[in-house]
Amino acid sequence: MIDHRLCFTMTYSNLHCRLGTLVNLTSILFILLFVTVSFPDAIIRSPSVDVHAEVSKLNRFRKRLNGNDEVSLNLNISVDLSSVFNWKTKQLFVFVTAEYKTLQNSFNQVILWDRTIHDRDSAKFEIYAKNKYLLIDQGCHLLGKEIQLVVNWYVMHKTGWMSRHNKSMSYFELPQVYI
Repeated sequence: MIDHRLCFTMTYSNLHCRLGTLVNLTSILFILLFVTVSFPDAIIRSPSVDVHAEVSKLNRFRKRLNGNDEVSLNLNISVDLSSVFNWKTKQLFVFVTAEYKTLQNSFNQVILWDRTIHDRDSAKFEIYAKNKYLLIDQGCHLLGKEIQLVVNWYVMHKTGWMSRHNKSMSYFELPQVYI
């Protein structure tokens, strides 16, 4: 005689085994999909970018009441990052930084200008603009300093990791006296 409790146990075990196999297979497929989508585009292809930034005019260079140096500039910025956009690019964050060394700090970086780009059509532009954010140094360390402009861009994907890129641009030197 067949024990019905044994059949139920075997059927339940068989169903449990099949369900476990299905969950494992689905998990492996999702992991493979995640890895292929998140795989950096920089390894697959290297997009050609055209970026340029330079100081066109020094508007103001002064010492503030609190003792910090303050610089106001006009910038010429030319950007073509349209080749960076692909099917998984959500947006780009582009910003221009001023980088310099002082005796107190071996590396100083100040953002002068930024923009968020949401589509390929907006990724190519040329502007002549005053810096959005003043170049302020904590102290009076900017007299006669050589400043390097760097264009940076973060590629934010719809899924996966955010990648950071930059390109060094022009140098300019601040005067030895405040103007």
